[in-house]
Amino acid sequence: MPEIRLNNVSKRFGKFVAVDNLNLDIESNAFITLLGPSGCGKTTTLRMIAGLETPTEGSISIDGKVVFDADRGINLPPNKRDVGFLFQNYALWPHMTVYQNIAFGLENLKWDKKRIRERANELLKMLRIEQFESRYPSELSGGQQQRVAIARTLAPGPKVLFMDEPLSNLDAKLRMEMRTELKRLHKDTDSTFVYVTHDQLEAMTLSTRVCIMENGVLQQYAPPLTMYNEPANLFVADFMGNPTMNFLDGEAKVNGNTAEVSFGTLHGVFHASAPIDLKTSRCVLGIRPEFIHISETEGIRASVYSTLPSGMETTVKLDVGGTLLTAVVFGGVDYPVDSTVCFAFSGRAILFDREQGGKNVAEGTMELM
Repeated sequence: MPEIRLNNVSKRFGKFVAVDNLNLDIESNAFITLLGPSGCGKTTTLRMIAGLETPTEGSISIDGKVVFDADRGINLPPNKRDVGFLFQNYALWPHMTVYQNIAFGLENLKWDKKRIRERANELLKMLRIEQFESRYPSELSGGQQQRVAIARTLAPGPKVLFMDEPLSNLDAKLRMEMRTELKRLHKDTDSTFVYVTHDQLEAMTLSTRVCIMENGVLQQYAPPLTMYNEPANLFVADFMGNPTMNFLDGEAKVNGNTAEVSFGTLHGVFHASAPIDLKTSRCVLGIRPEFIHISETEGIRASVYSTLPSGMETTVKLDVGGTLLTAVVFGGVDYPVDSTVCFAFSGRAILFDREQGGKNVAEGTMELM
């Protein structure tokens, strides 16, 4: 399977810069997710790799073959790039059966009938839709239609499969099931998947690496758990994780690997694993909700602002002198609103520097005093 390489790729629409000087290496057999809010450039990036959009600058290669180069005037059309594209709407032919939808592209490629039948049977079995091969799209559920669309896209054996928010039309339960199917499909096909979504949970659960973008600029490119635990900046930290990370604006007095930090009514000592590169005293402390430990008697006192029990876990909002903190308690636990509890920080914390664009400048632990 191929490696995809983007070198200094930009796309401008008039004065608007959709993608700005993007450099990206997508390894063979990877499952890469382009993630970010609406308008960040992720779909434009996908379309440029697929050949559906022409970059303004830069070069793109697939499997060592240059498919676009602005300086050399190379721009191969999509059908010459050996890629498959799965759209948000399934675009199935309504007058064709499931089998006919899968076979249609292969017939256009002049495959013989026996080979088409064998390939269709293989995909029907792989996607567990054999019993539906004689049905029409209108007779299928959303999830079943999605599987037919995937089978049709995979039929010619493309080197790369592009997917632009393919699960957004499904309900929550079906989305979860299809995530499982897509992850299994990636292993079974040994293909390179490039996936676009604004849903960070999809990015976290599906990807081998995530490319998170903001305003056309790459913010971080890393495995999802690395991005969750070691975000490059405030934007990435805020975008990854649900409930989102707690952010506390404060002042820090740095001494090597430690810093005395104050934010609102809270004070403590931050212990870092390396020297703290803070340019001024202004900082932002970030801590994930699961690292705020609630107890009845030990720690800093706080008032319960609200609770959201879901069975497996409970999201608790704590009011600490007017500052709201979000904590996650695992298990079937609940607390009365306005009751008093105690809390402590019990895991990884991160210091960000607003003067450096919200850069992650230190990782360690925060001890409240």
